[in-house]
Order: sequence, then C-alpha cells, then structure tokens
Amino acid sequence: MTSMTFWLISGTALACGLMGGLFFAFSSFVMPALGRIPADEAIRAMQRINVDVYHWTFMAAFFGTPLACVLAAAQGISSANGQVTLYAIIACLVYVFGNFVVTAAGNVPLNNALAMIDADTADATREWARYTIPWTRWNHVRTLASLVAAGLFTLALDAM
Repeated sequence: MTSMTFWLISGTALACGLMGGLFFAFSSFVMPALGRIPADEAIRAMQRINVDVYHWTFMAAFFGTPLACVLAAAQGISSANGQVTLYAIIACLVYVFGNFVVTAAGNVPLNNALAMIDADTADATREWARYTIPWTRWNHVRTLASLVAAGLFTLALDAM
C-alpha cells in the first residue's frame, strides 16, 4: 500500500468527519436555538446563514469532500486489497448520496424557499415550522452519512 493511498484515505476520513461535525452542530444546537427565538428573528438569522455559507472555506470543504471520496474510492480500487476497496467504495457512496445529493435535493430547495419569505409577515411562524422540521431531518441524514463515511474510511485504513 502506498503512502499516497494512506494519506488520501486519511484526509478523506478527516474531511468527512469535519463535515459531519459541522452538520452535527446544526442538528444539536443551532436549529434548536433558532427554534427558541421568535420566528421572524430565526428566519432572518437562517437567511443570513444561507448567504454567508457561500464562503470559499465552506465551499472548498463542501465540494472538495465528495471529490476526495471519489478519488479515495478509486485509489482503494487500485490498491488490490479487497477490504480497502469495499470500505472505500461504500464510504464514497454513503457520503455522496447521504450528504451531497441530500443537500442538493433536500436542504438547498428549502433554503431557496426560505430566502423568499418575508420574516415580517403574519405567517412567519407557520413558514418557519414548514422550513425547520424537514430541513433539520435532512440535516440529520447528512450528519449520519458524513460520520458513517468517516468511519468506513477509517476501517479502510485499518484494513491496509
């Protein structure tokens, strides 16, 4: 096993864990905290978060991690070690579908809909509930997928 394979899979496991930690923070205390303040304030706060998330550091991690997963899975395939290959491929699939696809199909459309809401309307409380419940559920999926992928990439390292 080459050191390149080791470092690629190690870095990818770390990146998956980093993303899982970020999503865990939203599931465990950011969304619950927003749920404890008036809906108009929560809507404005989440609208601001959804604008500020487009910072290059987050975008590099968000788009770089699935790319790293694909590269690590390809490297696992070329390793000729069946266990490394299996763990790396499953980890890649779990991450790409459970995080990247879920974000694109679930969280982003909800964020786009929230961006159109006027927080000062009488329907703000209802609109916030309509947003936060499914958004948080999808976020739980992203959290779990990221952490499972990190664990699977770690198992691939152990199999080396």
